[in-house]
Amino acid sequence: MQLHISPSLRHVTVLPGKGVREFIKVKVGSRRVSYRMLFYSLLFVTFLLRFVFVLSTIDSIDGDHSKCSTIGCLGKRLGPRILGRRIESNVPEVMYQILDEPVSKDEVQGKTDVPQTLQEFMSEMKQSRLDAKTFALRLREMIVLLEQRTRTAKIQEYLYRHVASSSIPKQLHCLALKLADEHSSNAAARLQLPSAELVPALVDNSYFHFVLASDNVLAASVVAKSLVKNALRPEKFVLHIITDRKTYSPMQAWFSLHPLDPAIIEVKALHQFDWLSKGKIPVLEAMEKDQRVRSQFRGGSSAIVANNTEKPQVIAAKLQALSPKYNSLMNHIRIHLPELFPSLNKVVFLDDDIVIQTDLSPLWDINMNGKVNGAVETCRGEDSFVMSKRFKSYLNFSHPLIAQNFDPNECAWAYGMNIFDLDAWRKTNISLTYYHWLEENFKSDLSLWQLGTLPPGLIAFYGHVHVIDPFWHMLGLGYQDNTSLADAESAGVIHFNGRAKPWLDIAFPQLRPLWAKYINFSDKFIKGCHIRAS
Repeated sequence: MQLHISPSLRHVTVLPGKGVREFIKVKVGSRRVSYRMLFYSLLFVTFLLRFVFVLSTIDSIDGDHSKCSTIGCLGKRLGPRILGRRIESNVPEVMYQILDEPVSKDEVQGKTDVPQTLQEFMSEMKQSRLDAKTFALRLREMIVLLEQRTRTAKIQEYLYRHVASSSIPKQLHCLALKLADEHSSNAAARLQLPSAELVPALVDNSYFHFVLASDNVLAASVVAKSLVKNALRPEKFVLHIITDRKTYSPMQAWFSLHPLDPAIIEVKALHQFDWLSKGKIPVLEAMEKDQRVRSQFRGGSSAIVANNTEKPQVIAAKLQALSPKYNSLMNHIRIHLPELFPSLNKVVFLDDDIVIQTDLSPLWDINMNGKVNGAVETCRGEDSFVMSKRFKSYLNFSHPLIAQNFDPNECAWAYGMNIFDLDAWRKTNISLTYYHWLEENFKSDLSLWQLGTLPPGLIAFYGHVHVIDPFWHMLGLGYQDNTSLADAESAGVIHFNGRAKPWLDIAFPQLRPLWAKYINFSDKFIKGCHIRAS
């Protein structure tokens, strides 16, 4: 049968079949019947039938007949009825029952005939022609085996990364030894830093004061060089480097032999601060308690890895908590900046795993509005992985003490590059709050949070944070490799927070050059310790 419609849509001709002369001619009146309505109705009905059929087919493939919340249910309910049939699931119920049973950890232990790959599984199924129940059992065994192997591999990866990030590379150890030897044998490596005529600048608030706490000479050298090289007025920059007793000689030797004039560099060991040598120091007591509690309740990396019940991500967090940096005085010292620098009004505190790529003097022009801590928020941004951190990401809200006092959706912020208004800080009880919550965490067997100084910092600085532009602090270069080089180069400060520090072999190779370009690899100490760009 053929259908012909005239161009004017006023005549419709129906031919019964090929070779038949008779035809039916229908004349549509322009006034009595709307030919446009007839034509569009025909198209609509045709489209609707096809639409319902397609939806019913898609929903039957999904196989989930318990949920019916989309428009696809219309096709599922009406389509089969219109076509005079019903669509049933082709998956036998026994398969659902077997696959839904609880998994036992010993289910595949000792079995040697479990398929190792999907190809082996399909080959076995084709050859054996098993029933649905046996099919489901074999599929379950293969999945359980692969899940166990995947879990083991992930935990091993986390353990190796923990060891790699916690150990001191032999190149850095070599550098410290060579510089210590140089310090003892070369008077030029024992210069007073800064020189006597520049000492007054250390307490002069007309200068831009930066504080860096580190026991890593190479990392400190990169921070210092990138800071000064990108400064528009380096003669107004003062960098206070705080280190520990064992690193003081290598650190002093490096900056004595590698001056960054006209900037002013001060190198000072913790034992040289008068404030830390008087009476009981809360930070030292906190570190001692923290070390003791961690040794009791963590059991070391071997005990953590041997736990067969916890998820790999939880094991990774516990391994990270064992990192020496979380129990390092360098990591805790920032909470005592007002006492360490009683004459200064404002400082910018820098971590040693950052690289400065712009002039930082504009940070002093930021109006803090009476707040103490100028920091970048970490709950908003294009990178949903790095910039999705809220209080619930760090604090244990299943503990009533945390749940009663804080909002889990409160936006978090980052350490690494912070502006501290020391005058405003001295008017608060931030330091006391910090140690109060450390004590509560010890009493709770470290159950309020798991690692680091950021969680107690989030609590102590609660209500005292001024949010600054994300340009000043780009995070995540040490724990994810999907940061583009172009994005990293456009940031004012980049932060290699995470395990993949740029001085380690596990650093991300495409991001490491941003850090390595501030090292002179022809320097005799760098070259002598085989420190290379990649």
